[in-house]
Amino acid sequence: MAKNLVIVESPAKAKTIERYLGSNYQVASSNGHIRDLIKGNNAINVEQGFLPIYEITPGKERVVQHLKKLASSSDCVYLASDDDREGESISWHLKEALELKDEQVQRIVFREITKMAVLNALKQPRTIDLALVDSQQARRVLDRLVGYDLSPLLWKKIKPGLSAGRVQSVAVRMVVERERAIDRFVSTAHFAVSAFFILPTGQLLKADGAEKFKTEEEAFSFLEKCKEALFSIQALDTKALKRSPSPPFTTSTLQQEASRKLGYSVNRTMVLAQQLYETGKISYMRTDSVNLSQEAIQNISEMVSTTYGAAYFQARKYATKSSTAQEAHEAIRPTDFSLKVASSHKDEQRLYELIWRRAMASQMADAQIEKTIATIQISTTDQLLIATGEVLKFEGFLKAYVRDQVDEEASDEAKAMLPPLHIGQPLTLDKMLARERFTNPPARYTEATLVRDLEDKEIGRPSTYAPIIATIQKRGYVKLESREGVPRGYRLLTLQNNLVHTEKLTEIVRAEKQKLFPTDMAAVVNDFLVKHFSDVTDYNFTAQVEKELDKIAQGTKIWNQMLSEFYSGFYPKVQSTAGIDRSMVNYTRFLGKDPVTNASLVARLGKYGPLVQLGIEADGREEAPRFAGLRGNQRMETITLEEALELFKLPRVVGTFEALPLAINIGRFGPYIKHGNLFYSIPKTDDPFTINEPSAIAIIEAKRKADAEKLIKAFPVDPTIQILHGRWGPYIKHGKKHARIPKDVSDPTLLSLEECIGIVENNLKSKKSKKTP
Repeated sequence: MAKNLVIVESPAKAKTIERYLGSNYQVASSNGHIRDLIKGNNAINVEQGFLPIYEITPGKERVVQHLKKLASSSDCVYLASDDDREGESISWHLKEALELKDEQVQRIVFREITKMAVLNALKQPRTIDLALVDSQQARRVLDRLVGYDLSPLLWKKIKPGLSAGRVQSVAVRMVVERERAIDRFVSTAHFAVSAFFILPTGQLLKADGAEKFKTEEEAFSFLEKCKEALFSIQALDTKALKRSPSPPFTTSTLQQEASRKLGYSVNRTMVLAQQLYETGKISYMRTDSVNLSQEAIQNISEMVSTTYGAAYFQARKYATKSSTAQEAHEAIRPTDFSLKVASSHKDEQRLYELIWRRAMASQMADAQIEKTIATIQISTTDQLLIATGEVLKFEGFLKAYVRDQVDEEASDEAKAMLPPLHIGQPLTLDKMLARERFTNPPARYTEATLVRDLEDKEIGRPSTYAPIIATIQKRGYVKLESREGVPRGYRLLTLQNNLVHTEKLTEIVRAEKQKLFPTDMAAVVNDFLVKHFSDVTDYNFTAQVEKELDKIAQGTKIWNQMLSEFYSGFYPKVQSTAGIDRSMVNYTRFLGKDPVTNASLVARLGKYGPLVQLGIEADGREEAPRFAGLRGNQRMETITLEEALELFKLPRVVGTFEALPLAINIGRFGPYIKHGNLFYSIPKTDDPFTINEPSAIAIIEAKRKADAEKLIKAFPVDPTIQILHGRWGPYIKHGKKHARIPKDVSDPTLLSLEECIGIVENNLKSKKSKKTP
């Protein structure tokens, strides 16, 4: 029996560490947290100094029993959870739940899972840092207090099932406010000039106008002046520029870059990084530090010199932007830079290569660039044209890591450099364009840019970004969607062969790829919280809370004192808000009058989501109001009267089939066809407002065919029992009950009615016996 027990959070981490230790050590996993606050409102005793009441997490009882058994037969228990506040909290909960004595417990930490790091950690054990535990406990208690006080208010005032949180509500506010900024934005047009000259060598020189024109008339007048003009090089300026590499990755910058370059979601990035960390390939991936250890820098120096040459190496120290950076003491980096292939899993390997290149480039020389600016004069006007080009003189860090689009262009020498030119050189105009361009509204958030702004505002911590973004989507406050663009007209003026002509062309704009769109529910909830709980949703206040938690972690503030200061101002607002009438909270927007019936049309939030209502009590009409749900890309704040009236064109009858009408409508679960007493879902590729009779019949026939192919056997004596094809094999359907057919049944068609009933009953008995008391 091993004398020492090492407990980590995950089986993968345990498996990796076990390879490094001898027979005197046994490594076990807690599978994450084993204790949490009890469910319900009694989890925190506010009167007794915010005393939290914990319980073993449901489903973890066997894990705790197993760890207790291992600990009882061990001389020493090493708690080796992650080196951050949450990891410290896990260790403390393990000590408490396993009833370990102080003299039996040692806390060890490492920021990479390598043999050297683990063995060094065992040589430097310490006690559990209770200041870090208190900080994490304060965060957990604070979030529970806010969530459990605010969420019931939202249930009563807006809709059951909603939730609020100290950080998630701020993230929702950011998305809502960005969407409203886009709605308010008024685009303005201008005309940008570009000219193309043919050089004696046959090469083409492109130059841009130094000024932009506000109107088409001004642009046209400029092109007219250039009809008989002479063009020549007035000046040539050459500047030496340099580009420096970015720091190695922190959690947020890794999430942003993986989203931009690899197309990974924030959550996907963290799952892959966790796997790389647990198998010992990268350092700890939850960090807001940009530091690298001296050992890592030495390792990079050797790799850069070997791979690219000594001239490419340049040791660098980076400063962390955040004033509250505290999680781990090193940036994300490979544990062994000589390892180029870290995983056979394609996505893991791509993320590893990104981390490897970024860390390598962070310790490499600047890229040296020569920028040339050619100023072109026009004989008939004082306005100028500017041509620019760049020549990459020394690649530096770009050899390992192309950081952005500018760098990609800079690394392509032939594409960027200007043709040979000299001052006074005459130029022959091929054509000159004046294209109408428009100012763009603020960009909608992606997952990565929301993480960036949360970090910039110092809201949340590296370990919270992915859960926050997952939560606001799960709660229905934000949708991650791609949307097709819309056509927009623009004008193009062309000067060629001393003639100016104008064209009206069309471009597709506002196409969105994987952007975060707030729902109407998010807008209503956000407005309620901002109005009545401005502190909780205030950016600076939320960031200040994080600084208070940092003080607790540093041992300069008492955790329940901080909670008392917060709660004394928060709870009275909860009590006063409870008396607000629900009708004062719900959003209602008057759209106008129906030109046919003169009934009022309003947009509001209904039981199942946003809707428009035709007819209200104030109209004095006897007819009952009519309702229509909004379409996926419509919002209560922006829908117009015309768009709302379109929604009342449903239900619409598009024809008949088998002597029964085909009625098209939109229900709670999307658009559908009603045929007799049966309902058929309309695919997303079809528009319920334009679908015709042949398309509707095709959908019905396709569904019937699929159902027929699904049926294996039916019993005329009892139509409630059927044998069907399922996703995981044949199964029996008995009313609303489903039962998988045993594997020893080779031919389901031979089953009798009695045998099918017996299989269903045995399946129900088996499920009951498996239920945990």
